[in-house]
Amino acid sequence: MHGELHRLGHKVSAATARRVLHAAGISPAPRRHPARHEWAAFLKTQTSGSLATDFFHIDTIALRRLYVLFVTGVRTRTVHILGVTAHPTAAWATQQARQLLWQLGNRAADFTHFVRDRDAKFTYALDAVFASEGVAMAKIPPRSPNCNPYAERFIPSVRKECTDGLLILDRGHAEKILHDHARHFNGHRPHHGRNQLAPHDDPNITPCPLPGSNAAKPSPA
Repeated sequence: MHGELHRLGHKVSAATARRVLHAAGISPAPRRHPARHEWAAFLKTQTSGSLATDFFHIDTIALRRLYVLFVTGVRTRTVHILGVTAHPTAAWATQQARQLLWQLGNRAADFTHFVRDRDAKFTYALDAVFASEGVAMAKIPPRSPNCNPYAERFIPSVRKECTDGLLILDRGHAEKILHDHARHFNGHRPHHGRNQLAPHDDPNITPCPLPGSNAAKPSPA
């Protein structure tokens, strides 16, 4: 609520949003467990050049489980849906990594670290793909998903805002709706960590100004 109003050029404090939610009987979002101190410091210092990845699963109406591999940019929160498969393997994950770097092109040089967990599907072959572009691998401690908070935060968001409200037919259907959601997520959805801007928004321009609003003009540099 706060983010959508902000995108329209309305200045509404977070406290006002909390009061409205409280009056409607909606509890605030639960607080997440803090990451270990050393990893919190690492992520803070490497934010501008980090990518983070993880898998999550969804089930089709035929009760077939599918696995989704995604990557998110830590600084911009831009999300990339790399692929959907019923049989995730190390070779498949490595091929998706190659595809990502191909899609990024020259932008791959902006990244210095790739944050991942210790899933067996993330092998040295995948690490080598990123190392060839000068991107160092940063493996989180064992059994510590809270040390990969940016990727972990996307998973409940995509489930709540997309997959949990749909009947998914098959892998092709899952890929389509997830890519559609990624376009919405990157181009419109406000993010608290980006001052209620979407990943692709210009921070100097109100994304959706009201007609006749002064917010339609770029803010001074």
